[in-house]
Amino acid sequence: MKINIGISEKNLKTIATLLSTVLANEATLYTKTRKAHWNVTGESFMELHKLYEAQYKQLEEAIDEVAERIGKLGQKTIGTMSEFLELASIKEYPGKYTSTKDTIKELLSDHEAVIIQLRKDIDDCAEKIKDAGTADFLTGLMEQHETIAWILRRYLN
Repeated sequence: MKINIGISEKNLKTIATLLSTVLANEATLYTKTRKAHWNVTGESFMELHKLYEAQYKQLEEAIDEVAERIGKLGQKTIGTMSEFLELASIKEYPGKYTSTKDTIKELLSDHEAVIIQLRKDIDDCAEKIKDAGTADFLTGLMEQHETIAWILRRYLN
C-alpha cells in the first residue's frame, strides 16, 4: 500500500537511504562496544564492563528504533552485516585489541563522528526534505550519542 504522509515518494526513499546509513553506523558501533565489553581488563574492569554493557544496550535500542523509523516511512530496512559494513562510515579493526585507554578513545571518536553526521542529517531532513519527524527523531538520537561521548570523555581527563 502506498504511504500518504505528506512526503513525496522520492523524499521517502532519500530519507530511508539516510536512515540506512545511520542504522549501519549504529550497528557497527554496537558491535565495537560489545567487543570492548568482552575484552576490557585492568583495575577498572567491572566499572567499564558495566558501562559498556549499558552503552551497547542503549545502542541496541537505537538500532531497533532506526529500523522501525524506516518501516514507518514505508521502506524496507537493511539487516545484514555486509549491508551495514558497506554503508557505515564507522570502521572496524578486526584482530586489533587495544589498551583500555585507546579503546575508550576509539569509541569516543566513533561517537563524535556519529554526532557530526547526525547534525548534518538533521539539517538535511529539516531544511531540504521538510521531514520534521525524522529531524526530531535524529535529534534525540544525537543527544544520546552526546551523553555517551561525554561519559567516555570523562575517562580520558
